[in-house]
Amino acid sequence: MSKQRDDKVMSKTTGLDPAEDLDHRSIVLVGLMGAGKSSVGRRLATELGLPFKDADTEIEKASNLSVAEFFERHGEEAFRKGERQVIARLLTGPRQVLATGGGAYMDEDTRTLIAEKGISVWLRAELDVLYKRCMKRNNRPLLKKGNPRKILKDLMDERYPIYGLADLTADSGEGPHEIVVGKIVSALASLPKHNRTASDQ
Repeated sequence: MSKQRDDKVMSKTTGLDPAEDLDHRSIVLVGLMGAGKSSVGRRLATELGLPFKDADTEIEKASNLSVAEFFERHGEEAFRKGERQVIARLLTGPRQVLATGGGAYMDEDTRTLIAEKGISVWLRAELDVLYKRCMKRNNRPLLKKGNPRKILKDLMDERYPIYGLADLTADSGEGPHEIVVGKIVSALASLPKHNRTASDQ
């Protein structure tokens, strides 16, 4: 397992080559709802010249249901199964920046796959930031089960130790998403090259 590294803001002109320097691996963003995975992911993909995929969007396309509708009709267990399958499919495809749902990294099989096929980046955010962002659009199924702030706090307590297993951590605060992108690019540039898999050789 890769050791977590401190990240620093760095100029976008890092000279990072995602094909060579990242050993053909996808960048997989993990973290709680409201951490900015989709917004940061789009900007990061543009910066690295890679396509961007959002796991939740891909699930919606595959099921022809919104995430909220899927939860309501089929329940969380069925959603997690479908999520696992979608992420597995995406990670066996071309390199990309992939934003995952908040619960995806909690699944051990999914974590193992991400470790094999990608470089995981935890977007870490404080409770106030998450709550403020989530309340802008109150469409999160898990937050409809009670007090949203308490639910977020409970999810932080449960999930942050697992998110901490990610290869890299970038703090996502109140500032522009470009700052977070700069942190991630800097941290990626400082990574030693991963050992190539047999398929890369």
